[in-house]
Amino acid sequence: MFLHIQDVLSADEVAFFRQHLGPEAPWVEGARSAGEQAVHQKNNLQLAQGSDVSAQLQSLVKAALHRNALFFSAALPRRIFNPLFNNYGGEANYYGNHVDSAVMHSRADSCWVRSDLSCTLFLTPPDEYEGGELVASEAWGEKRIKLPAGDLILYPSSTVHQVSPVTRGRRVCSFFWVESMVRGLEQRQLLFDMDMALLRLRQSVGEKDPSVIALSGTYHNLLRMWADV
Repeated sequence: MFLHIQDVLSADEVAFFRQHLGPEAPWVEGARSAGEQAVHQKNNLQLAQGSDVSAQLQSLVKAALHRNALFFSAALPRRIFNPLFNNYGGEANYYGNHVDSAVMHSRADSCWVRSDLSCTLFLTPPDEYEGGELVASEAWGEKRIKLPAGDLILYPSSTVHQVSPVTRGRRVCSFFWVESMVRGLEQRQLLFDMDMALLRLRQSVGEKDPSVIALSGTYHNLLRMWADV
């Protein structure tokens, strides 16, 4: 599942993030947080995790996710790794092909998070930089993803991916991982498809229609069968 979720952040929220993630922010070398197989591929800057500004912005990202029904339906989050922030531009401008580590340890709350889903929340308008696409490799070709500021892409953490070199301007994003209540990709996709179909059915026939009630029961019984909480 590759899912583009629009307007996770409002325009005012994007402006607030951009104000606090300028050149004066406490950026450090991104390779400090890379896993063993990715450390030699990572050439970017990352917001210092222990900084006050990082804690403030992490809370704002989490609040935006918690109010987004589409994100919840697709990810069925059990745990969310504390959002991080990266900066591509100048000499620190790319992240080569890699697969995200299977298990992440959060310095903020000492929790272990299994990475079922990876997320990138774009904070820079695409016309302000060249390059910088999130490039995901699949059996049938590449996906090249560059979204409006405030939008999010959600995709399987098992995907081989990279950030192409930024050749003009600066690309700033938040990125994080989700451990889902439903571990299996196929089951999670089926539940999401059913939830979206139910949403359309409710809009056309109403909440009290017997078909809506029956299918809602089926959805929750499948979730009960597959969920780990």
